[in-house]
Amino acid sequence: MVKVGSSSLTTAAGGLDADRVDALVDVLAKVRSGGEREIVLVSSGAIAAGLAPLGLLRRPKDLARQQAAASVGQGLLVARYTASFARYGVRVGQVLLTSNDTSRRAHYRNACRTLDQLLDMGALPVVNENDTVATDEIRFGDNDRLAALVAHLVRADLLVLLSDVDGLYDGDPSTPGTSRVAEVTGPGDLAGVTIGSAGKAGVGTGGMVTKVEAARIATAAGVPVVLTSASRAADALAGRDTGTYFHRTGRRSADRLLWLAHASTPQGSLTLDDGAVRAVVERHSSLLPAGIASVEGEFTAGDPVELRDLEGRPVARGLVNFDAKEIPQLLGRSTRDLARELGPAYEREVVHRDDLVVLHS
Repeated sequence: MVKVGSSSLTTAAGGLDADRVDALVDVLAKVRSGGEREIVLVSSGAIAAGLAPLGLLRRPKDLARQQAAASVGQGLLVARYTASFARYGVRVGQVLLTSNDTSRRAHYRNACRTLDQLLDMGALPVVNENDTVATDEIRFGDNDRLAALVAHLVRADLLVLLSDVDGLYDGDPSTPGTSRVAEVTGPGDLAGVTIGSAGKAGVGTGGMVTKVEAARIATAAGVPVVLTSASRAADALAGRDTGTYFHRTGRRSADRLLWLAHASTPQGSLTLDDGAVRAVVERHSSLLPAGIASVEGEFTAGDPVELRDLEGRPVARGLVNFDAKEIPQLLGRSTRDLARELGPAYEREVVHRDDLVVLHS
């Protein structure tokens, strides 16, 4: 599994750099040429590729022009990959995602099925956020996080994050005296490390902060991570010492719950009494109406909501089974009483345990 950022594919002025794309494709095609290794590529660059064709001098700040640039740039990006991989007889398949596609159960299954089928048929999936339709409320925000989640979804053995920097440094890499962090075995190894934001090129949304966060998500889900520069992709994929290696810190969990925890945006919140908090957090039980003290926000059945304790601290996140306007009449009542008064449709959980993830942060 490989993720490449905008700055590694485009010129500072915007527009794709064909030589850079071809150099990356040369590496990826060689890795999969033996037929024993599959590659999924998460590629940024759609918005950056659309800047120059639309006469934009820099990445716009408003969502509408970002979407317009993505609309033009995404076609150029996939066309460039298609032509470059065709030199090796490799077909590519475009997969565009928003967080809604992965936090909702039916959409999530469709994403899994598409990626699995592309790999089974010998195609190389090129994944990107669907910037042309994603709103602020349903955006992943950066492709580093998207890559960490897709790596878990496709059961990747390794996630390689490619950047314009050859690893994580204990300070600004341009400052004398700083050194590369070769390995990270856990959060304690990052104590005292100054982590920078987006790079100077100004065409991406990430930076070292998002890469370290992506590494935390992936490694906690059982996927090790290598962070290095695009020019050293071959070394990373060959297992040679390069960049920063993040050791896995956890085990694989239920796929969709990882997406729910890290890719969904709560559309409202439910405040739980102390008994309900214990049931949800400690016993991993479903949330019943009797344990809910109050409701906030406007949401519909199937939306992600945040579950909070009486002090307002988030303790869990889940997909709600009722519209926000229905919940006030359910507060503090048993499902048996609700079924007797309102009908059998109300004899169910507000959030089922299979659609609920406890937040440990």
